Amino acid sequence: MPKEKKASQKKHISNSKYHDSSSKLIFGNAELCSQFLRNYMDIPLLKNIRAEDIEDVTERYIPMFTEERNSDTVKRIRISEKDTLFFVTLIEHKTKVDYNVSMQLLRYMVYIWEDYEKEIERKKKGISRTKDFRYPPILPIVYYEGSGKWTAPCNIKDRIYFDEAFEPFTPKFFYKLVQLNDYSVGELVEKKDELSLLMLINRLQSIAAFRELHLPKDYLNDLSEHSTDELLAIIARVTESMLRHLHLPEEEIVEFTDQVKERDMAVLFEYFEDVDLPAERKRAREEGHAEGHAEGLAEGRAEGLAEGLAEGLAEGRVEGLAEGESRFAKLTQLLLESGRTEDLTKAVTDLEYRKNLYLQNNL
Repeated sequence: MPKEKKASQKKHISNSKYHDSSSKLIFGNAELCSQFLRNYMDIPLLKNIRAEDIEDVTERYIPMFTEERNSDTVKRIRISEKDTLFFVTLIEHKTKVDYNVSMQLLRYMVYIWEDYEKEIERKKKGISRTKDFRYPPILPIVYYEGSGKWTAPCNIKDRIYFDEAFEPFTPKFFYKLVQLNDYSVGELVEKKDELSLLMLINRLQSIAAFRELHLPKDYLNDLSEHSTDELLAIIARVTESMLRHLHLPEEEIVEFTDQVKERDMAVLFEYFEDVDLPAERKRAREEGHAEGHAEGLAEGRAEGLAEGLAEGLAEGRVEGLAEGESRFAKLTQLLLESGRTEDLTKAVTDLEYRKNLYLQNNL
């Protein structure tokens, strides 16, 4: 296999977890982080935060991250000439809720405070033991992109036995949950910032969701015209990853992302409403195959081709059964991980409902 082809395949594989890569791009950019703090936190103290007030210090805290948490970030935010705020984000892309996130955040916070104490002590030894010494505030965020509802408690006290009996002695704090699917399309469009568009794109986990988006032209045109080249490049990369997740051919992905870079986002979304996506092509082929098989079966019976019919029918049953079992097993796993047992029960007995679930989950 040619080296170029291998390299291309490797690149495509690395982008398969498109939510991972898009979240890293979002929270790795100071301007997008400032938009997040200003427009999505509803904290007056953060309303005037600018990109230049944000310092990414994630590398400094690498020891506290585990391998599966490698997309979490730590930012140091200047909120005044003398005061700083630490902003910790945990990115959850999994459909299965992580119930121990509050404890993970507590570990992060203690680690950050200890590091801050050491930093100040190096400048003035013994200052942390004085009356007026204060630790910086930390804003813990869980940015959840999963399709299921986040059901983990946001207060760590709910993870402690006898929390009410020992309330005065039990540490407690809330983390801020930002659940992507809690925002309506209208609410995000009203933000009129690049982050809102990226959040909308990250919601697109199926073909049906893309077709139902219907973004206003003035919203897209305004972002196309006023976004910096750097932010347009991020939007293009996130769009590229999402389109690849939907199995679009590479040449079409290039065409679409070029339109983003050329400030033609409205054209991109208009065209994509009608584009013939591979998943739909596959479904059409499967339906055509099923219809053709039924017609062939009827003709075979009519013509008395018993031997050929028996052989073809046996092979078709084996292949169809294997594919159907595999497809339903994947759907069952997704629904169980999301806690959607009612959907699973209905899918077992309702063929049309099951087909819709297959389509929604791109199976």
